This record gives sequence, structure tokens and C-alpha cells, in this order.
Amino acid sequence: MDSGERPFVADRRHIVQAGAILTFGALASWLLSNSAPVRAQTVSGKVPEIDELTLSILVDSYQVAVGQDTKVGNLAIKRFGFAVSDAPPGPAIASEFGLSLYAASKRAGETRNALIDFGYTPGALNNNMRLLRLDPSALDALVLSHGHYDHFGGLVGFLRENKGTLKKKLPIYLGGEECFCSRQWLAPPMKGDFGALDRNAMEAADLAIMFSEGPALVADHGFTTGRIDLSTFEKVLSPSSMRIGRTGNFGCYAEEFSEDERQKGVVPDQFRHEIATVYNLKNHGLIVLSSCSHRGIVNIVKQAQAVSGVDKVHAIVGGFHLIPYKEDYLRETVAALKAIDPDFVVPLHCSGEPFYEMMKAEAPAKLVRSYTGTQFTFSA
Repeated sequence: MDSGERPFVADRRHIVQAGAILTFGALASWLLSNSAPVRAQTVSGKVPEIDELTLSILVDSYQVAVGQDTKVGNLAIKRFGFAVSDAPPGPAIASEFGLSLYAASKRAGETRNALIDFGYTPGALNNNMRLLRLDPSALDALVLSHGHYDHFGGLVGFLRENKGTLKKKLPIYLGGEECFCSRQWLAPPMKGDFGALDRNAMEAADLAIMFSEGPALVADHGFTTGRIDLSTFEKVLSPSSMRIGRTGNFGCYAEEFSEDERQKGVVPDQFRHEIATVYNLKNHGLIVLSSCSHRGIVNIVKQAQAVSGVDKVHAIVGGFHLIPYKEDYLRETVAALKAIDPDFVVPLHCSGEPFYEMMKAEAPAKLVRSYTGTQFTFSA
């Protein structure tokens, strides 16, 4: 479809006009049949409540093969270890600077599966999914937290590896058109091209592209935060820039941006499109999966509380993007997280060792160490 010309159905103005003469269901069917992005089903009323969530850390920065299984309250922690067998050593769990999470939720006897982010390379993602015996054909939803390569780099190879096995019109949730902009990495230790999300590959895989600019249900069990307000002390550091417009088949449609942004062409990335994924665990509260937290981990948690109407936070899991910040900022973040009072804090990916050590000193009972391949099961 994506030959460089904008498909008629993807224009926001035309979608609104069409909505005036079509029912929502008919409009959605029409849009999906043309592979254009549609607005995801919004959260209305109470958010779903689940009985159990098993979260598999498919891709993260490092692995400790001799980590011990353990249980803390209602949280069971299973470590991967070695991929041993009677044969000579084969593929081992692969770690890289990227993130991918597989969330299997249970509610009233039904299971739903979501893949959140795709790591930096398809090799790591596909390898680890096989080793953890996670079934791509069982997936009910995909979620991309934001348009950085270390979160979407494995997507195209994952789609290619699983061609014909994924469910038809498998939904992929994105925070909006900004996700598709091409990006440059500007931060140390090096600068360079940081890629662009491949819309053609998503459409060729028959994915249903769902824009979740507001909070949206994910596979009936979870929900996204929608776009995240800057409501606290947290500041956005922009390690990347984004280009407004398209080059060939890649990039974002310029008409979705302000006149000022279109005139500038290249602007600092403010991550307005970043979203987090959240589950509401019965008797325990919210499990917030933050991925990278460019908009601030405290902002993300407060957004999850606001859109769900649930104040209690059971666990905060993900990358907190605290590596670039100085000690005073880390202390303010730790203090804010302690005030939220989650039962568990599980730093991943870009959280940084200084934050981990500070959290360990300030709130050791809440802190949980994770490795690539770790599985966390939160039970009601």
C-alpha cells in the first residue's frame, strides 16, 4: 500500500467526516480493510481487573545464568538459567540494549497475550522467544511504547519469522503518527541514524495499526495510558531528533504536525507519542509497564492512576531512563516513587545502576532484580 502517496482513509479530517455517516463498527471495518491506522477502543468506566499476570523479560541488557528462583508475597520469580540439554551447547539467551516484554494475563479462566516492544534486533527476540517457549501464534496484541530503534528494531524480523502464524488483523498499539518519524541519535557516546518504523512491513504482515493517543484497551485485559502528561518535576531529555515528513516509503505524514514543526523539518524528540501498558490486578492494584519513561516514570504512573481511577500501585516494571540524570534528580525520583508506595519496583533497560543502588539503599524491600529471561508471575 505504502508507495509514498498518502492513502485517503488515513487523513484525520476524512476519518471524522466519514464517522458522521458511518457507525463506528462500520467505519472501523472500512479502515481496517484498507490497512490505515484507526483509533483504538477507548477505556470507558472501570478498567478490567485480572487474576494473574506472567511477565516474561524477553530482551533486556544482561543475564545471570545462576540466578535463583524465589517468591516474595504474591510474586513468583523464575530465572532462566542455561539452555542445557544432552546435546552440545546450542543457542543461549541473548541480551542487548533493548527491551521486549511478553505479558500473559488471566481473567475468569481466559488468557490473553501481549508482546510489548521488540528489542534492538530480531535475532535476540526470536531466539529468546523460542528458548522461553512463548508462542507467537497465541498473541492477541502488540504494543510499541515509542519510536526508538532499541524498542522496535526486532519487529520486522519478528514479523518475517512468524509470517502466516500470527492472528489475522493482530492489533499493534502505537501512540500516534509521530511513532513513524525517522530519527537521529544525538547523545553520547556516538551520533547517527536511529531508524524509522517500517509501515510497509506492518501492513504486509496484516497487522491492524491502532493509534492509542488516549487510553485504550489492550486485548480486553490491559490498557494503555495514552499520551503522558508532564505533571511532575520530571523533565524530558531528548537524546534524539525526529524528521517531519517522508523519504520514500519511510517516515511520518507531515500533515499530522503543526505548521511550525513542518517548517522546521527536524525537531527535538519530545516523545509525545510515548505510551505505557498497564494491568489492574485483583486485590493488589496497578502493574505499570513503562518500557523507557522518556516522559518520566512518575508522570507515567500518575497517568495510569488518573486514566484508571485506581490509586493503588502494585508494581512498576520497566526502563526508567535515569542513566543521564544527576544524583539530585535521582533522589527526587526515588522520593516520588516511595510516596507512590508500590509493592514492587523492577528496573530494566535504561534505568541505570546509580538508580538501582539508590533504590536499594532507600527501599530495599520494594526492589526486585531482573535479568533477560526472568519470568514474574503476579497473582491475585
